[in-house]
Amino acid sequence: MTKKNLKKIIFCALVIMLGGFGGILADKYFFPYLSTTKWFSNYEFLKKTTENVTIINKTEQITVKEDDSINKISNQIISTVVNIVSYPDNDKLRNITSIKNGTGIIVSSDGLIMTYAKAIDLENTTYKILLDENNFYDAKLIGVDTFSNLAFLKIEANNLPSISFNGSDDSTSGKKIVAIGNSGKTYSIRYSASILGNFDPYFNLSGQTLSSSEKLEGVYISDFVSGESLLGSPVVDYAGQAIGVIGSIEKDGKDAFFEIPAKQIRLVIERALKNEFNQIPELGIYYRSLSRTDALANGLRDKGAIIYSASGQVGLAILANSPAQKANLKLNDIIISVNDQEINIENTLSNIIYSFKKGDEITLKVLRGEDEIEIKVQL
Repeated sequence: MTKKNLKKIIFCALVIMLGGFGGILADKYFFPYLSTTKWFSNYEFLKKTTENVTIINKTEQITVKEDDSINKISNQIISTVVNIVSYPDNDKLRNITSIKNGTGIIVSSDGLIMTYAKAIDLENTTYKILLDENNFYDAKLIGVDTFSNLAFLKIEANNLPSISFNGSDDSTSGKKIVAIGNSGKTYSIRYSASILGNFDPYFNLSGQTLSSSEKLEGVYISDFVSGESLLGSPVVDYAGQAIGVIGSIEKDGKDAFFEIPAKQIRLVIERALKNEFNQIPELGIYYRSLSRTDALANGLRDKGAIIYSASGQVGLAILANSPAQKANLKLNDIIISVNDQEINIENTLSNIIYSFKKGDEITLKVLRGEDEIEIKVQL
C-alpha cells in the first residue's frame, strides 16, 4: 500500500468518525431542541427524534447529621445551664435526703439565675450554684414570680454567659426540640429530645378547671421523658433558639408538665431584673377564655373572657375585696378588651393583666347581657 493510499484511508476514517459523532449529537441534543421551537415543531421527522428521549434533571443529595445539630445546640446553650443545690438552713448535719438539686439558667451576665419554683426548696434554705465541675457560688433567692412560678436567685459574679429568649415566637407543633437539664447530684448535663407538641392557649397555671387572672395562660405541651428531673430546664430547637422552660402543676391529682413560652419568659425576666415582684398586679377573678366551641354550643362570642363559676356562686368567681369586686364586676360579665387590647387566644386576659403594675388603672370593655359598657379598675 502506497503512502498516498494510506492517507486517503485515514482521511475517510476520520470523516466517518466525525460524521457519526455529529449524528449522535444531533440526535440527542440538536433535533430535540429544534422540535421545541415554534418554527420546527410541526415537522413530523423532528417529533420522532424526541419520542424516546428521557430528560433527567440533575439533583444533589445533602446529608444533615442530626448529632451535629445537637452539638451545635450544646455549644450555644450548655454554658448557661447550671446546677442549683438547696438544703435547709437548720440541717447542720446536712442529711443527704434533705439536699435537693435542680436545673437553673443564667439569664444575665451579672449572675441572675432563673429556674422553675418546684425545682428548688423555697423556705429556710441555703443555695449553692454549680457553674461547672469546679466552680460554685453562694446564691440568694431574690423572688418568685407568682404569675409564671419562675424563681430567681442571684450570685455575685460578672461576665457570665447568659441565655437569650429573643428568638422567634412562631414555634409550631412538630419541630424537633431538646431539653437541657442539670439536676443530678453532681454537675452533669443531660439531654432529652422530643417533638414540640401543641400550643394549648387555655392551659392556665392555676391548676383548676377555670383560669385565674393572676396566673399565666397558654403553654406548649410536649412529651419529655422524666419531666420531674427536667423542671427549670431550657427547651431549645435545632436552630439553637431557646423557646421555653419546663414547668409543672398538679392537675386532676397528677403532675402536668408543660413549657412556658419564650414570649412570656421575656416579660418575667424584665420584671426580675428590676426586682419588681411586689408590683405584680391583681384583678381577682376566675374566668374561662371563650372559644369557637362556646360560640357554636352556647351562642356566645368566640373571643373574650367570661367571669364564671360552675356552681353559680359569685364568691367563687370574684374574690372578696379584690379590685374586681371593688369595681363592681359581675358574674357572667364577658371582658372583651383591656385598654383597647382585644382578648383572644393569642392575647389572653391574665397575660394582658400581667403587663401592668400593681396600682395601675385600666379600662375594661365588658359585655353585660346585651349592653357593652366600660369599667375602670385599679389593680
